[in-house]
Amino acid sequence: MIEYNIWGAFLVGLMGAAHCFGMCGGLIGAFASNLPNTNGNRLANQLSFLISYNAGRIISYGLAGALAGASTAALGYMFDVDSYLIALRLFAGIMMIATGLYIAQFWFGIVQIEKLGQGLWRALKPIANRLLPIKSRYQAVIAGMIWGWLPCGLVYSTLTWSVASGDALTGALIMLAFGAGTLPALLSAGVAAKTLSTWVQKKNVRRLSGILIVVFGLQTIYIAIMQLN
Repeated sequence: MIEYNIWGAFLVGLMGAAHCFGMCGGLIGAFASNLPNTNGNRLANQLSFLISYNAGRIISYGLAGALAGASTAALGYMFDVDSYLIALRLFAGIMMIATGLYIAQFWFGIVQIEKLGQGLWRALKPIANRLLPIKSRYQAVIAGMIWGWLPCGLVYSTLTWSVASGDALTGALIMLAFGAGTLPALLSAGVAAKTLSTWVQKKNVRRLSGILIVVFGLQTIYIAIMQLN
């Protein structure tokens, strides 16, 4: 179950490229176009800053996953939460299905979930804005750590897997795997945003990505139901 969740989270991040472009592609494209040229090689310079930025973003995902898993682990020490964890796994599967339907453009209700994080983001956004323009790799890491808390339905739905894991380390690994899956899309956003963005927005690409994520959700629900027996 643990290995399945980690690989599943990676594939959700990878196949959710269209959603990632919608949420962060414009930001990263603008970020990359205003970077200082520190070594004379513009492409290499962009990649080094983008890797730093995305490292910070993924650190935030890992922290969120650890906190989510630790919260249910703490409850486990105080109460018998086996049935509670199974219920959370069912919910995680439902969230994956909802996310897949959104990516495939069949249903858009998942967007409402992004409103849950808007209060936190309103507090963090002024701090993030003060870091712009990015002038150093250290600054890029810090900016990534802050922008990692940008409200995102895809992040929230994957985070439910971390909650359902009932373990801080597993929760962190799930979100780190998700973040790693988003890397190809968001690194490309900085150096080839227009070309790749056009490709991932194609209807067939979005449909395939969404259907694969729905399959992961269905399998998560199936595993949870089997644990009830």
